[in-house]
Amino acid sequence: MFQGGSLWAGVISGGISQFQDTKDLTKGQMDRKQFTVRTTGNVTGALGVMAGIEYGAVLGTALLPGVGTVVGSIVGGLVGNNVGHFVGAHAGNALVNNRLLNKVTESVTMTVSSPDNRTSDAMS
Repeated sequence: MFQGGSLWAGVISGGISQFQDTKDLTKGQMDRKQFTVRTTGNVTGALGVMAGIEYGAVLGTALLPGVGTVVGSIVGGLVGNNVGHFVGAHAGNALVNNRLLNKVTESVTMTVSSPDNRTSDAMS
């Protein structure tokens, strides 16, 4: 599983999507939370493409050997990409909007950005 053409199709599909999202982030067209959600969707979308191509080809071959393999691969890749992005986007949103996780991240950020003055005085 996940070898040859399906592997490369997933890597290329996910890579192109991630490249575009990274470009949007650096241009300021997207914030970091949205970028996190999109990255999760890109990874699961790439996995969906890989699985969709392989399982679509198997199903297509079973129904109509030859032409069914090609059609099944294409349809499976498209469906896998859409399902993967959908699942990944919802998982990313759940992580980004988790109040407990946000509190921990916020406290760590505050600790790192404002170090204790006593520590810096002791090191002087």
